[in-house]
Amino acid sequence: MFDIGWTELLLIGIVALIVVGPKDLPGMFQAVGRFVGKARGMAREFSRAMNDAADQSGVSDLQKSFRSAANPMKSAMDEVRKTTEGVARDLDKAARPPLDPERQAAADKIREKSAEMANARRAAEAEAEAKRAADVPSDADDKTAEDKA
Repeated sequence: MFDIGWTELLLIGIVALIVVGPKDLPGMFQAVGRFVGKARGMAREFSRAMNDAADQSGVSDLQKSFRSAANPMKSAMDEVRKTTEGVARDLDKAARPPLDPERQAAADKIREKSAEMANARRAAEAEAEAKRAADVPSDADDKTAEDKA
């Protein structure tokens, strides 16, 4: 909001220390803190009241229509996205016919085999990573080797 950095705050603090004095400085900062808190609360309340008034007067509907008129391609894509999401949701909700027992057994077998292969791959990757970590000397080992030479 004000774009004040640390150096500016430090300068303000030093000037306040010189002008107000060290005894009254904490009380002044406390009063400034209360004022800032009240100002933020008032700004938040004003913003909320303006948003409520805009919602009640229908400005948000006008804003949506202006946006759709300004960018018809985006609004068309949004409508397509909403429609496809609805269709996908409806398809997911549709009941799938149960598989016959032979196909169900085959599907279960495939899932088990896939899980076994995935676990084996993860184990092999972990083993390779451990081997790679053991083969690569650390920086501390390199420095001690250079110091000895």
